[in-house]
Amino acid sequence: MQPITRFLCISTLAATSSLTLASTADTEARQQWHEAIAGGYQALTVETRELSDAARNYCQAPTEKSRTLVESAWLDAFVAWQRVRFVDFGPIETDNLAWQFQFWPDPKNLVARKAGYLLDNDSTITPSVIRESGVAVQGFPMMEYLLFDQEMNTGNNSLPAPHTCELLTNVALHAATNSQTLTDQWSAFKAHYIENELYRDTTIRAGMAALEILEERRLARPMGLSGNGKRNPYITDAWRSGKSLATVEATVIGLQQLYLPGLTLLLESKEETGLANRIRNQFAEVQDNFPGARMPMTAALEADDQYRTLQGLYVDISQLTSLVNDEAAVAIGVVRGFNSSDGD
Repeated sequence: MQPITRFLCISTLAATSSLTLASTADTEARQQWHEAIAGGYQALTVETRELSDAARNYCQAPTEKSRTLVESAWLDAFVAWQRVRFVDFGPIETDNLAWQFQFWPDPKNLVARKAGYLLDNDSTITPSVIRESGVAVQGFPMMEYLLFDQEMNTGNNSLPAPHTCELLTNVALHAATNSQTLTDQWSAFKAHYIENELYRDTTIRAGMAALEILEERRLARPMGLSGNGKRNPYITDAWRSGKSLATVEATVIGLQQLYLPGLTLLLESKEETGLANRIRNQFAEVQDNFPGARMPMTAALEADDQYRTLQGLYVDISQLTSLVNDEAAVAIGVVRGFNSSDGD
């Protein structure tokens, strides 16, 4: 065999081998992502079911203990949602399921207005009423309003008023039903997801969008670092319960557990082990900031020392966003797309 021919054969084999390795890594990443997200959806199903049970138990026998249990169950379920919130494709797109779980942002305070309309109406609140009342009624923000809003809890309709209990229990049941539906549909989606190469980029972009929303909408804007430049805790999610930063932490944990392994697998398949390790380390750095940041956003924005802790968290998340969205996406060959999941 002539030298030039031998060289061409070796080059062809090397290119073919490289393509095969890349294809294998892509498939393995999708398999890993599907399994991880399935676990996240299953956890959401378990927690929303327990929330529905806790709401029903509280309304049947309202005591201080049962009230504490339903509030705790709400937080556990909401945290479970935050961990899978980054998934913005597939079954979650059906019937606006993501918005049914969490109507946010809510600049016009539609949650409170819808609650007022339903509670001031003498008609019985049934599952069908919840289904027909729109996304502002159907999810975690409505339950948070009923459980934690100060004005709501000092008015005539405060829990455990019978009509308000009807609203709470049926919204909780709606969330539990949607969670089971989502889990079942994601399982049925498996073959299509794993066999379709496009879902590699779709999944990567979902994590990228989640980080952008985390940095800009859930931290920078309430901190006064963008927008009108004024600190405002009331544009965060979960401000009524004081759990805005807990939800940020849950989103980071969800990305770390459900999204990162597939991402680093792809990076390492392209011999980007150094970048994969930097992203792992940055996730750990973000996590290290949270022990000092588990406080209501209102408190974090008011006191200078606590605001400095929040600034440190923001910087770490900004650096993580840059590593994933600018460096990892380029290394893997993902073009950033338009993000339509941020409420605009």
